Amino acid sequence: MSHWWYLAAPALPLLLPQALWVKRTALRLPEAAAPWHGLVPAPDGAVAAPLRLLLVGESTVAGVGVEQQGEALSGQLACQLAQQLGRAVQWQAAGRNGALAADCIKDLLPQVVDRQWDLALIVLGVNDTTHLTSRPRWRRHLQQLVTGLQACSAQVMLTEVPPLGHFRALPQPLRGWFGLRAGLMNRDVQRVAAGQGAGYLSLDMPFEVAYLARDGYHPSAEGYRLWAAGIVRQLALSEPAALGAG
Repeated sequence: MSHWWYLAAPALPLLLPQALWVKRTALRLPEAAAPWHGLVPAPDGAVAAPLRLLLVGESTVAGVGVEQQGEALSGQLACQLAQQLGRAVQWQAAGRNGALAADCIKDLLPQVVDRQWDLALIVLGVNDTTHLTSRPRWRRHLQQLVTGLQACSAQVMLTEVPPLGHFRALPQPLRGWFGLRAGLMNRDVQRVAAGQGAGYLSLDMPFEVAYLARDGYHPSAEGYRLWAAGIVRQLALSEPAALGAG
């Protein structure tokens, strides 16, 4: 979640000073420490035939906001899925702080397509929103990501673009402007998911200070836990048979 200063020309006179202020004062947190993969046993301790879980995306996949990947979205989701399914979960995070969809296609996708996955989640949108990636290009890149992951994953799902209008650390009107654009980008996510036969996951978590990291942008460990719980609830409704298959 960086580079807030990439703004459209018509908005520059009003928003550029705020964007430059955010760039200058924002707290930069590191990515979570390695390892970025792991195996969570089933509740009974079994590790055979694990669900193979992959997350690809931006800073939240990189675990920015927490110290260890086990506290971030990937690790927390793996733990909760293991409890929900009664099955071991083998997980991997392929993320980068500041990543655009184009970066995922170029740099991250090649790292994971040589393995088979049961469930792959694409977690993107903040950086493409703030960098003003054009919506046709955004859709095209999402389509390429989905297609690439469908070749190595039984189920591909896209997550909702985070609602930047709720990021209280951003000043107004910059926050509202990015919030409107994030909503448009999220419509494209839903459109691509429907057109590509992929799933769509809403961001089911509260946007309150108590669930944010010190930078005011990324989730804290508790925020990631709630985000993962929202995903598990949606998966239980939408893909119970596929996720329960051994």
